[in-house]
Amino acid sequence: MKFIVAVDCEGVAGAVGTPGGTLNDSPNWEFARLQATREADAAARGFFAAGATQVIVWDNHGGGVNLHYDHLDERCDIALGAGFPHRFPGLDGTFAGVALVGYHAMDNTVDGVMAHSFSSAAYQAMRINGRDVGEIEIDAAMAGEYGVPLILVASDAQAVAQACAICPHIETVVTKQGLGWNAAISQHPRRAVAAIEAAATRAASRAGSMAPFCVPGPLAFEIRYKRMDAAQAASRGLKGGTRVDPFTVRWDLARLSDYF
Repeated sequence: MKFIVAVDCEGVAGAVGTPGGTLNDSPNWEFARLQATREADAAARGFFAAGATQVIVWDNHGGGVNLHYDHLDERCDIALGAGFPHRFPGLDGTFAGVALVGYHAMDNTVDGVMAHSFSSAAYQAMRINGRDVGEIEIDAAMAGEYGVPLILVASDAQAVAQACAICPHIETVVTKQGLGWNAAISQHPRRAVAAIEAAATRAASRAGSMAPFCVPGPLAFEIRYKRMDAAQAASRGLKGGTRVDPFTVRWDLARLSDYF
C-alpha cells in the first residue's frame, strides 16, 4: 500500500496566526512549521503501522519548503519545492489513499481559522460548476482523477465539516475549534499528534472501501479575485480565461488538472 500525506500549515493544532498578515508573517509561524512536521510524521507513522510500503510527504504550503524534514520518519519520501507539473507530485493510480494534514477551510468561511483558498491576498472565492470550493475540495478532486480516495483530513472543525460534506466516509481529526480568523480553542499539540497517528492507521485499513471524490467534466472553474487588475491579467495570460464580471474569470475545463 502507498499513500501521500499532503501538508499545509494553517490547520495544525496551536496555529492561529496574528491579525493583519499571513501565518508566515506571524510569531506563530515557527511553531506552526514544527507542528505541521509532527502531524505529517504522525500520519506517516500511522500508515506504516498499517502496512504501507511507501509514504510520500508532500510539503505544499507556500513555496513548499516549510517542514523540518529530519524530524520525519526516515521511511518517508518527501516532495518539496515549487514548479511541479501538477498538484500531488508522485501520485498515480497505484496509491491507496491520500491524507490532508494542516489544511484549512475555504475563503468566506465564518470562524474558519485563517480560512482562504490558495491566497488570502489574491482570491475571494473559487467555484466549480457554481459551487464554492477550497483547497480540500480541489485536492480531493485532483486525487480522484487518478482514482485515489481522500481517506483522512486533520484540521479545524470548519474545515473538517467541509471535507465530510464531500467525503463522508473519511477519518477525521479536529485539531481546534475555530472561533475567528485568528482565534481557536486547540487540542494540545501532542494529543493532536496521537489522534492523527491512530486515525491514519484506521484510514489505511478502510481505504479499499472508500470511494474517490470525482468531479466529472466538463467543468466551469471560476476564480473571483480581490482586485480587478488581477482578474484582467488572469483573462489575458497564458491560461487566460473568460472575464465574467470585473472581478471574476472562468475557465472551461475537461478536468481540474488542465488548470492545476
